[in-house]
Amino acid sequence: MSAVAARLADGRLHLQHGPIDLVIEAFGASSEVERAYGQAVDRFADILPTLVRELPVLRRPVGDAYPLLQGPVARRMAEAVWPHRAVFVTPMAAVAGAVADEMLQALVAGRTLDKAYVNDGGDIALHLTPGHALRAGLFVSALDGVARLAHGQPSRGIATSGRGGRSFSRGIADSATVLARTAAAADAAATLIANAVDCDHPAIERRPARDLDPDSDLGDLAVTVSVGPLPEAAVAGALDRGAVEARRLRNRGLIDGAALSLRGQWRLVVESQLPFVSTEGHGPEWRDLLSTTSRFSGEAGTLPAKARHSLQLDRVVE
Repeated sequence: MSAVAARLADGRLHLQHGPIDLVIEAFGASSEVERAYGQAVDRFADILPTLVRELPVLRRPVGDAYPLLQGPVARRMAEAVWPHRAVFVTPMAAVAGAVADEMLQALVAGRTLDKAYVNDGGDIALHLTPGHALRAGLFVSALDGVARLAHGQPSRGIATSGRGGRSFSRGIADSATVLARTAAAADAAATLIANAVDCDHPAIERRPARDLDPDSDLGDLAVTVSVGPLPEAAVAGALDRGAVEARRLRNRGLIDGAALSLRGQWRLVVESQLPFVSTEGHGPEWRDLLSTTSRFSGEAGTLPAKARHSLQLDRVVE
């Protein structure tokens, strides 16, 4: 299957190749935007073939030796997971974010753009210039919150992990959304934080990852298959464990903030200046945002399930 490039009805660029499904939008002078889209299309054709050539190494757990990888996306993946090598992690934990980062770099190279984003199934790389911002909605079952990213804030990557996404999770989080300096860093951290949202309870069913997918990089490790009814105390305890991990990573400077959800409960691990905002109690502006961002569903073909409980970008600048 070859790479496919198309323009959506509203002008955004859609790129798809195998499991990689990107929605890209750039803002600025029309001539600059068109050149940026052309650069993204040219770069995209080689992304998946280069990754496939290095899959055996990318699926191995990171240990004491830094992974020797050749492709630029693979190197981004290794860089993102290397700080987490004390626990089980493979470079695949950062693949979606690393693709988004690489494609954003290709998009903006040499161009004069106000802002831009590359959304890889909910893992998003951002480009922001002074005076410009993007808002993102946190979706689990509905619009549960908003993150506003501006040029003066450090975060340029957003990622979400959790049970029910397009990758296996060892935890039970409905979602773990992370802000970090890059999308790859956010992707790796979201994976580990979502794994930490966990508890022991008979309502939780787990199976070895290899039984569900013989090619899984998780091998014989148990992953969550289903979660039945849980008492409130178990939900709270699981979220607290995830929050401890998120604070640890924030204290190490590896993330800027995180928002964790499970069964309607939330934990925010953010500095006061970071932009997570609850939608509860807000008025029509949030309903307008929901109607704007919900247009992502279906317009790019079959949207990955992960995107439905992830961050979606709107086109509103405050």
